[in-house]
Parts: sequence; structure tokens; C-alpha cells
Amino acid sequence: MNTSTPRPPATALLILAYLAFVSLGLPDAVLGVAWPSLRDTFQLPQALLGAPLAVGAATYFFSGLLAGKLITRVGIGLLLAASTALVSAGVLGFAAAPAFFVILLVTPFMGFGSGAIDAALNTYAARNFSPRHMSWLHAAYALGATTGPAIMTSVLSRGASWRVGYAVVGFSLAALALAFTVAKRRWDAGQPATEVVVDAPGNVGPVQQDSPPVGTWSALRSGRVWLQIAIFFFYTGIEVSAGQWSYTILKEGRGLSAPAAGTWVAVYWGGLLAGRLVLGFVVERVGTVRMLRLAMLGALLSAAFFAIPGLSFGAIALPLLSFSLASIYPGLMAETPRRVGEQTAPHAVGFQVSAATLGVAVLPSLAGIASERFGLDAIGPVIAFCALMIFILHERLVAIADTKA
Repeated sequence: MNTSTPRPPATALLILAYLAFVSLGLPDAVLGVAWPSLRDTFQLPQALLGAPLAVGAATYFFSGLLAGKLITRVGIGLLLAASTALVSAGVLGFAAAPAFFVILLVTPFMGFGSGAIDAALNTYAARNFSPRHMSWLHAAYALGATTGPAIMTSVLSRGASWRVGYAVVGFSLAALALAFTVAKRRWDAGQPATEVVVDAPGNVGPVQQDSPPVGTWSALRSGRVWLQIAIFFFYTGIEVSAGQWSYTILKEGRGLSAPAAGTWVAVYWGGLLAGRLVLGFVVERVGTVRMLRLAMLGALLSAAFFAIPGLSFGAIALPLLSFSLASIYPGLMAETPRRVGEQTAPHAVGFQVSAATLGVAVLPSLAGIASERFGLDAIGPVIAFCALMIFILHERLVAIADTKA
């Protein structure tokens, strides 16, 4: 088994990878800012905001399922270039749409392209970059998700149309698609065929080697793949449920003022970004697996504290929760090739992206249903249950790795 440290990635490709993660987040939150203006332009009812969100989520989900096959057939470089061009076309379609139904027609371009970019980038980063860069790359995604709304806000505050905001984002993505096209061969150069680097302490379990090509259904026969799918499903349930419901819980359930509740929610999202930046400096010393176990324990304890009914100062658990969550998504992605094998990894990463999307769609909604039946205090235990599930599932995953070591 080869456990040598990987060669440092080319600087230009590393910079491009960071820009790619920024671009992945760039269009994600723009619609929320543009919606009031877009709604007025087309004279739409408020509830129709859910239509493009649902279409985008559905195509993102199916894109993740197919991503492994696409990576295997066309390579990461071409898939990134084509998918970024597809997202750019979708965003520019928003800018030029003469009617709302056109927006619904181009939304699948954005959903399918973004899902493929997500899977391709995470597959490449897991194979070629250190856990430190994986953490910072996901911080770059958060930066993109912050920049997109800022662009739209800036455009609208200057009295320009929402179409201008979408055009700025769309042409930025088009420029990146061109850069991907120029560099597409470099993305696929030197990809390892049968081994994965193990370069940090605290990583347990053998490197999985599976040199023969692996198909979609073969990948789904792996128990490790299913464990990781389940962890990603519950992980996004925690992240999004806490982010979306905490304001309502704090204001209506625990009596905080609107400014105070809003501040704590902002601090929650800030903790996610800060955690990925800060933990990137220490993950290689601690080891990815050890970091994941500590993070999941921290998330469980923070979620349990936040779940205590009527505890107004339980809001302090929110930044602790998001800081704990920060390293989980990038850490699990970084470990995927080592745990499931190089040939299985593209499929597994795609499944994980789809599972994360499904978690976003299902678990916050279940939390809302629980609140309607049992009151707002029921949401905290739902979040804590999700934290408990990822802790148990990950311990099972580690135990399997130890047993087969």
C-alpha cells in the first residue's frame, strides 16, 4: 500500500479549483434577493417562488446520481467545462426570460449543471488535494453563496433591473467555463488508478483498491457507500433545519427580539464559514477521521443543548453547532476515495451530493410538520436526532474500517 504524500497541485489548477467552488455557490442564493422584483415584473403570486426551487432541487438530485457515470465516461475536465457552461446558460436565460415559464424551462440547466459540478469538483479535490485545501475549498463555496446575493443587492440598490444582476453572474460563469475548457486536459492528468493517499494521522482503515471499472449498480452494492449516503442525508438535515428554523424558534418560541434572533442566525452561518477556514489549518495535524469524530460529537452536544425547551440562552449553541458542522461535509468528501476505492469514488460522491440535496428537501420539512403537531420545541429534538444519527453512522463506518484493516 502506498502512503506517500501527494505532489502539490499546480498553482494555476489550485486557483481554478477555488474559483470553481466560488462559482458553485454564486447562483445558489440569488433568487431569494431577486424574487420580489422578478415577481413584480411577471405579476406572480408569492407562492410561485417554490416552483423554480423545486425544479432546481430535483434536477440537482438526478445530476448527482448520474455524475459518477459521466465522470467515468467523459472525464472531470470536460464535465466541469460543459456543466459550468450549462449553468451559465441557465443564469443568462433568467436574465433574458420574456415570461416566467421560460425561467422554469432554463432552471433545469442550472440544477443539472450545478449537481455535476458539485460531484466533479469534490471527486477531483478528494483525489488530489489535502484535507486542508478541501476545508478551504468548501469555505470558498460559502464565499460564493454570499457573493451572489451581494451582487444582486448591489445591482438593485442602484436602481437597475434584476436582469442585470443575473447577467453579471451569468457572464462570470461563462468566463469560468472558458477557463475550464482551456484547462480540461489538466484536470484529468495524473489521476490515481488504484490507490489513495493517506497523509495525516488519525486516519483509520485500509485504502480500498478496485482497479477494474465500477458501474453505478456495483457501487450501490457497497455497504460503505450506503453508510456515507445516509450520513450526508442527515448532515444537511441538521445544517439547513438549524439555519432555517432557528429564527422562528428563538423569536416565537423563546421570546427573543427580532434583531437578537436575526443576529444569532447570522452568527450561525458565520460559524460555518469560520469553521472551515480555521479548521483547515489544523485538520492535517489532527487527522481527518479524528477531526470528523470530534466534530460529530461537538454537533451532537450543541444540538442537544439547543433542543432544551424554553432555554432562551440556548442560542449560544448555534455558533457552536455550525462550527462543529463546518468540517463534516468536506471531511467526509476527502475520505470518500480512501473508504470506497478510487473507481467507486466518482459514483459515491455523486450519490452523496444527491443524498445531501434530498436531506435539504425532506428533513427541514419534517421538522416543520413536527412543529405543527407538537409545537416549536419539537424542532430542536429533530435536529438533535439527526446529529445522533450521523454520529452513530460514522462510528459504524469507522468500525468497519478498523475491522478490515
